[in-house]
Amino acid sequence: MSNIQKKQSIFARRKARTRAKIDGTSERPRLSIFKSHKYLYAQIIDDTKGHTLVSADTRTAKGKTPAEKAQDVGREIAKKAKAVNITKIVFDRGGYLYTGKIKMVADVAREGGLEF
Repeated sequence: MSNIQKKQSIFARRKARTRAKIDGTSERPRLSIFKSHKYLYAQIIDDTKGHTLVSADTRTAKGKTPAEKAQDVGREIAKKAKAVNITKIVFDRGGYLYTGKIKMVADVAREGGLEF
């Protein structure tokens, strides 16, 4: 097994371990985060129905640095969630460590009125 495959399998196990404990319902949907090499995506999902209720990403963010773009995503997801009367959510960090951009999205979403 190469180092890349090893890292991918470790990440997949960490993601599965986190996801096994988290489930979004109609009352408390799940805020899921995904990072690609270029962009950061956030979506609020109702797992009982399998529907995405709200989404935001950094493709349209106004910030210049990755940190500012992550803050824009947190602000936008909180604003859109309030528009559809979602205040309480469950945070799914998607296997990523709770630092940097992931933490910024969560903190700004909390400031925007979402309860984790």
